[in-house]
Amino acid sequence: MNLNQTLYKLFSTANILAYRTVKISVSILFEMKYAFLFSIVLFTNLQAFTQSFTVKGTVISEESEKPLPYAQVAFYPSGSDDISAGSTTDGQGEFSVQLAPGKYRFMVSFVGYEDFTRDIEVASEDANLGKIAISKNVEVMEEVTVEGDEVVRKPILTTMEGMEIRPDQTIANIGGTLLDILRNTPSVNVSDDGAVSLRGSGSTNVLIDGRNSALATDLEQIPASAIEKVQIINNPNARYDAESDGGVINIILKQGEDLGTKARAEVTTGTRWRTNANFNVSRKTEIFSIYGGYSYRNWPRVGRGETVRETYDNMERLKQFTADERHDKEHTVNYGTDYYWGQNKISFEGVFNTEKENDLEAISTTLTDMQTSENLLSYVRNNNESENNYTTDNALIYERSFDDKEQSLRALTSVSIRGQEEDQAIDVYNNALIPENRNPDRLERSHTNEFRNTSIVQIDYVQPLSIGKIETGYKSTFRNFLNDYTYEIYDEELEDFRNQDSISNQFDYSDQIHALYGIFSGEVGEFNYALGVRAEQTFVRSELINTNEVNTQQYLDFFPSVQADYALNEENTLKATYSRRIDRPNAWMLNPFPDFADSLNVRIGDPNLQPEYINSFELGHMLDLGRFNLTSNAFYRRIDGQVDWIVRVLDGISYRGPQNLNVSNLYGVELINTTEITDWWVVNASYSIFEVQVDGTNLDNSFTNRGLSWYAKLTTDVSLPWGINLQLTGNYFAPEIEAQGRDLARYYLDASLQKHFWDKQLSLSASFRDVFDTRNFAGENYGPDFFQSFEWKRETQILLLTASYTFRKEL
Repeated sequence: MNLNQTLYKLFSTANILAYRTVKISVSILFEMKYAFLFSIVLFTNLQAFTQSFTVKGTVISEESEKPLPYAQVAFYPSGSDDISAGSTTDGQGEFSVQLAPGKYRFMVSFVGYEDFTRDIEVASEDANLGKIAISKNVEVMEEVTVEGDEVVRKPILTTMEGMEIRPDQTIANIGGTLLDILRNTPSVNVSDDGAVSLRGSGSTNVLIDGRNSALATDLEQIPASAIEKVQIINNPNARYDAESDGGVINIILKQGEDLGTKARAEVTTGTRWRTNANFNVSRKTEIFSIYGGYSYRNWPRVGRGETVRETYDNMERLKQFTADERHDKEHTVNYGTDYYWGQNKISFEGVFNTEKENDLEAISTTLTDMQTSENLLSYVRNNNESENNYTTDNALIYERSFDDKEQSLRALTSVSIRGQEEDQAIDVYNNALIPENRNPDRLERSHTNEFRNTSIVQIDYVQPLSIGKIETGYKSTFRNFLNDYTYEIYDEELEDFRNQDSISNQFDYSDQIHALYGIFSGEVGEFNYALGVRAEQTFVRSELINTNEVNTQQYLDFFPSVQADYALNEENTLKATYSRRIDRPNAWMLNPFPDFADSLNVRIGDPNLQPEYINSFELGHMLDLGRFNLTSNAFYRRIDGQVDWIVRVLDGISYRGPQNLNVSNLYGVELINTTEITDWWVVNASYSIFEVQVDGTNLDNSFTNRGLSWYAKLTTDVSLPWGINLQLTGNYFAPEIEAQGRDLARYYLDASLQKHFWDKQLSLSASFRDVFDTRNFAGENYGPDFFQSFEWKRETQILLLTASYTFRKEL
C-alpha cells in the first residue's frame, strides 16, 4: 500500500470515527468544514487508482422524503470492519465515491436517524444507488423534547396499543425498583404487598423483554436503573398470549446502546441506611455488542397492621396488631451479547438474582365477648423468618432482516428458574399481649422449598403483501411449580419437634400452553386495521403428593382480536380495539392445602378452579397539538367466571380462598394528558374512572356488589434556576369494590430534585417519598354473619439521595 492509499484510509477512517464521537452535539458548520477536508483527501487518493468506478446516490428522510445534507456514508469490504471509502452528503443529500470492483457493506448514519445498511456489489461500471430513505430514530426522538437549552421531560408516551413509560424521565423512580415505576404509571395500581392491577383488574400478564419470566414473580427485585422502558398494552392483539384480564405490561431491560463504549454508575442511599448501587457497561460495534451490569440492594423497612373482625353468630370481636421488620439484601447481574452477520443477528441475554431476607413479624391477638367485654383469648405470636432465593433467566434469540423492512423473522428459546427456601421459627406466648421475660408456651417451625421453571419456544414471522401484511407465529410455554412445605410443633415429651401431617404437604403443578396465531393488517387511505385470531391448547396437571390427589384439565380456546385506527387529520386520530382473553388460575390458587401462617386467618386454594374468560372493548381518541397532547379511552370488560377471594368465618376462624363467580362487568373512561405550559413547566396527568359490577349469586345471594372507583395521577416538572429540576408526583386511588367489600382510598405525594453537571455526565438527585406520610393499604370485608376491617402501614416516608456518573466513548 503506497503513502497516498495509506493517507486515504487513515482520513476515511478518521472521518467516520470523528462523526460518531460528536454526532449528538456537532454543528452543521463543523460538518461542512470536515466534509471539505475529506474531499481534498479523496481527490488526492483518486489519482492513485488505476481502475475504479463511481458509486453515487441521494440520502433522503423516509418520513418527509426530503434530502438530508451532511449525512455520513461509508463502504466496508464484505466481512471486514476496515473502511474502503467514505463521504458526507452535500446540501442536496447527494454523495459520490470511487470504489474498486468487489462486494461491500454500505452504511448511512445521521443524527436522530436509524443507521441504514445494505450489501452492494461494484462490477465493471459506475453505479447509482438512487434514493436511500432512512427513518427517524423513534427511541431518541421520543425520549425528550428540546426547547432552547431546557430539556422537557415526557415520561408518558401514548401509542395506538396503550402507552410507553420512560422511567428515567421521572426523578421519583431514581434509586427505586420496578414497583416504584408502576406506582407512577397511569391505569396501574400497586397494593402495599406489591400486587399489580391494571384498570381495576388484578390479573395482568407481566413480560420481561416480551417473554414470560420467573423475574415477574417478584417485581421488587428488578432495579429501576436496569429498565429501559415499560410498555402498557391495554387490549393486546393475537400476537400476545391470551393470558390476563387487565392486559399486558412488558418490561424492556437496558442493553447495549449507541456505538462505542458506555458505562454508568449510580449509588443511592437513604433513611434507615437504605442502599442501592449499580454499575452498567456496554460496548457496541458494527458487528457485535456486549453489555452487562451489577446491582446491589439493601432495603430495610418496618411496618404495622391492624385487623378487627366481628362475628355475629357468637358475638365475638377479634383484634390483631402486627408489627414487622424486614431486612432484604439482593445482588442482580444482567448480561448479554449480540452478533451481526449480513442480515442476521443472534443474541444471548440473561439475568441472575440472589436475595437474602430476614423478617420479624409479631402478632398480638385478643378475642373478647362483644356483649360482656370479657377477654376470651389473648396471645402473642412471634415469627422469625429467613429466606434465600435465586432467580435466573436466559434466552437465545435469532433475528433475520430482509430488504423489505416490513418483513422479519424472529425465533427464541428461553429458560427461567426461581428457587426459594424459607425457614420460620415461631414462638407463641399464651395469655399475653406483650412477650414477657419467659419461655414461650409453644414452639413451632416450618420449612418451605419452592421451585419454579418456565421454558419457552417461540417463532414469529411477518410477510408484507401488496394489500397489507401477514403476521404469524407459534409459541409453546412449559411451566412447573413445586412446593414442599413442612410444619412442626415442639413436643415436650419427646423433647423434639414433631411433623404435623395435617398441615405439611407437597404440591406439584405443571402446565403446557401451545399457541398458533395469525394477523392480517392493511390500510385504506387513512384507515388502518388488523384482524387476528389466536388458538391456545392448554394442559394442566396438579398433584397433592402426600394425599395422592391429582387434578387434570385440558381445553382448546380461540381468541379473536380486532384493531383499527383512522387519522382524521394530523392532530386527531380515532382508534377501536376488541380482544377475547383468558385468565388461568395459578398454582397458588389451585393448592388445596391450607396455609396456617396465622391460625385464625387461613388461606386455602381450590384445585377445581376454572379460568376466567374476558371480552374486552375499547374506543379511543388521540389529540396531538404539539405542546398539548390528550389521549381519551372508553373501555368495557365482561368477565365470565370471575375469580374473587371469598372469606368465610367458621368457629371464629377466617378461611379465605379463590372461587369462581358468575360474571363481572367493568365500564370506564381514561384520560392521559401532557401539557407544556411554558418552556420551564410541564404537566403529565392521567385520570381513570370505572364502575365494577360483581355477580356471585352462584355462591350466595349476598355475593353481589357494585361501585364506582377512580385513579388520578399527576406529575409536574419545573425547571428552576441554576439548572435544578423540581418534580412533584401525586397519586390518588379511590375506594374499589370487591365481591365482599372494598379497598379504601389511598393517596400520597412524592417530591424530587435533580441537577446535572459536566454535560450531564454527573447527576445528583434527592427524592422525598410520601412527603405527608399518608400512604397505606386498608379495606373491609363483610358477610351475613361477620364484618372485618384491616389497615396496613409500611414505612413509606423516606429520603433518598442519588449520584450517577456516565462515561461515553463513541466509535
